[in-house]
Amino acid sequence: MDDDALMGLALDEARAAGAAGEVPVGAVVVVDGAVVARRGNERERSGDPTAHAEVLALRDAAAAVGDRRLRQATLVVTLEPCPMCAGAAWAAQVGRIVFGADDPRAGATGSLYNVAVDVRLNHTSAVTAGVRAPECAAELTAFFATRR
Repeated sequence: MDDDALMGLALDEARAAGAAGEVPVGAVVVVDGAVVARRGNERERSGDPTAHAEVLALRDAAAAVGDRRLRQATLVVTLEPCPMCAGAAWAAQVGRIVFGADDPRAGATGSLYNVAVDVRLNHTSAVTAGVRAPECAAELTAFFATRR
């Protein structure tokens, strides 16, 4: 599957999260061409402030492959990862991060910070930004419009 198709899967997860009352962010982890994890945000349902889609998907991916190191993995997420999620990708040594909508308020893979490519860290990830960005942003905009 290409980035566009993988983002479609992440958007499915985002929509499901939004329907459950969560901020509609979805994430998919791919290893060697196979989807090994798909998750949406679960912070409200779980009461866990760390239950972002990316963190949950990385946990599931590590369990699925039997290794905390996900060097061959691609993390695909509808919204640019925040500092916590970029840090989780760093800790998992994710090889590549693909995201849709920029997050100028909390993005940590290019917008506000750039954890993914900071050479001061012992691991960096390739980053592809803007995949299906308008569609990803529209999910968030629609969600928050109903709450204001």
